[in-house]
Amino acid sequence: MPEPLLDALLDWLRIPSISTGGGDPADLQRAAQWAADRVVEAGGEAELVTVDGSNPIVVGELRSDDADAPTVLVYGHYDVQGAGDEALWTTPAFEPTIRDERIWARGAADDKGNFWPLLAAACALKREGELPVHVRVCCEGEEEAGSHGVIAWLREDEVGADAAIVFDSGMVDPQTPAITLGLRGVVQATFTVTTGERDLHSGIYGGTALNPLHVVTRMLAAVVPGPDGVLREELREGVLEPAAAELRSWEALPTGAEVLGEAGAREAYPGAAGEYYRRNGADAALDVNEVVAGEPRTVIPRSARATVSLRLAPGQEPGRMQAVLEGLLRDAAPAEAELEFRWHSASPALFPVDEPAIQLAAGALERAVGKAPAFLRSGGSIPIVAELAAKEIPTIVSGFVLPDDAFHAPDESFSLRGLELGERAGRELLKALAELPR
Repeated sequence: MPEPLLDALLDWLRIPSISTGGGDPADLQRAAQWAADRVVEAGGEAELVTVDGSNPIVVGELRSDDADAPTVLVYGHYDVQGAGDEALWTTPAFEPTIRDERIWARGAADDKGNFWPLLAAACALKREGELPVHVRVCCEGEEEAGSHGVIAWLREDEVGADAAIVFDSGMVDPQTPAITLGLRGVVQATFTVTTGERDLHSGIYGGTALNPLHVVTRMLAAVVPGPDGVLREELREGVLEPAAAELRSWEALPTGAEVLGEAGAREAYPGAAGEYYRRNGADAALDVNEVVAGEPRTVIPRSARATVSLRLAPGQEPGRMQAVLEGLLRDAAPAEAELEFRWHSASPALFPVDEPAIQLAAGALERAVGKAPAFLRSGGSIPIVAELAAKEIPTIVSGFVLPDDAFHAPDESFSLRGLELGERAGRELLKALAELPR
């Protein structure tokens, strides 16, 4: 592996660019400037942009010598989660360490180690005079905190791109690369139910005074899946069926039983494991995330709070599904209960498997890794990908994180091989996308 590629990453990882609370704004600024400096040193242009008080967004450009070349946007994020309990780390989170052919540090997998080889490939091709496409660089500092700034920037951006590459995903296994075609969106409600002016003694008032926890359980019962795991049809409105090529690709993946087993999870209903890829990537799902109220004594609390999230499949529209979910929850509550809602939402995204950029990318990844990529859907969300889809910019979501890299957890790591594959794949992708139809 080229030492400059690794040494540069270790330098970036030493900056504790935490965006989720407890971080230092100066460190976020340093991490953003680090990425901007790499673009400028390669002969490009870069600036730090803030939108509505956001953390700095690195916006840069590396121009091809071919004036008529397509434009490709490369995206990543420099912000990271906090270390959490430092005692659970083998070595300090922000003192990157090499052992067992891996880089151990916060951000090693998510997303500095994943994104850096893509950016490094673009910079190297520029220095060598062989950059086949115009590369726009976007590296944000709030992905772990909602991506509000970069979404606002992208919505106002008029330059656009012919395609985008997002290295913020992973491989199926150490031999099999992947392209994530679809990402689910989300509608999350935190609602508070208030039924009284103060807590009450359950012996004196129980049975006649309205209990907010009882109201919450009625509301949740109206929307959670039944024992068979089937979500009520109103909450599945608009779900699109996966393409045949996607279904065939899923047959080569680890079984749902293996995936659940590795996570230490149990089936939600008989046969759930066999439906894992469809249910967790191509369908809507609702989960109760939190219920907070009362205390372990004989009391009727004055209020109770719950959070419920509806993961949206491609084809579902957040505004519409928020209205449907809220209606179902409100209809299940008695008129005497006071309800207050707070909402968070993100759109789903889906890119057709036969999209020219996706097909070019599939060939590039096979050349880089030696095996054809699997076509996946992710149960989670990457906010900027939905915005790119809304702007009709075909997006290759890929990367070289592995299932055991422990991103967001103690002892996060990234394999040295993943770093090398990422740089090789970055080169191949940029070369392949030069063939995009114009």
